[in-house]
Amino acid sequence: MALAPKLELRVGSLLEHMALGLACAGGLVLICIAGITVASIIGRNLAFAGLSPIAGDFELVEAGCAVAIFAFLPWCQLKRGHVTVDVFVDMMPSRLKAFAGLLSDAAITVMSGLILWRLWLGFGEKFPYGSDALREILGMGSKPFFPETTYELELPIWIPYGFAVIGAVFFFLVSLYTIWRALNWVITGAEASL
Repeated sequence: MALAPKLELRVGSLLEHMALGLACAGGLVLICIAGITVASIIGRNLAFAGLSPIAGDFELVEAGCAVAIFAFLPWCQLKRGHVTVDVFVDMMPSRLKAFAGLLSDAAITVMSGLILWRLWLGFGEKFPYGSDALREILGMGSKPFFPETTYELELPIWIPYGFAVIGAVFFFLVSLYTIWRALNWVITGAEASL
């Protein structure tokens, strides 16, 4: 008997909509990055006509790619889009295949928790606000002496870190959900189609 199958389906549906929205936002970030890159290259090549590259384009691309990657991870985990050895897994009986999926979901959940923890600590080192007491409660450490910014645009580093933390939190929550889903698949003896 599966563990709260109706609740698992409702939670899964909610997470799927949220993960899809986050992935679409990550896609929009990548589209903007591509536009910035194209405009900057055109500006470099048409400098003789009075155009110029976009200032700090490499900083925007770097920050945008980091944010987009963390926006895509929850959707990828929910749809089991990570790299697998399908030739080997497809030969397994359905219950063993579901158990292997459970093990991989558990491993990814551990890794997503580790990534979230380390990213949170990095965010705490960059974020220059909040009282010392609140920062201590949240495990952020002490405030930085000098808030770090990018070189050319002087964009505060904590902003892309904050967006990446949001994606990492959601990645961890989705990973926890996939353990529940995979456990139900092991109990029922077969994986449902995604």
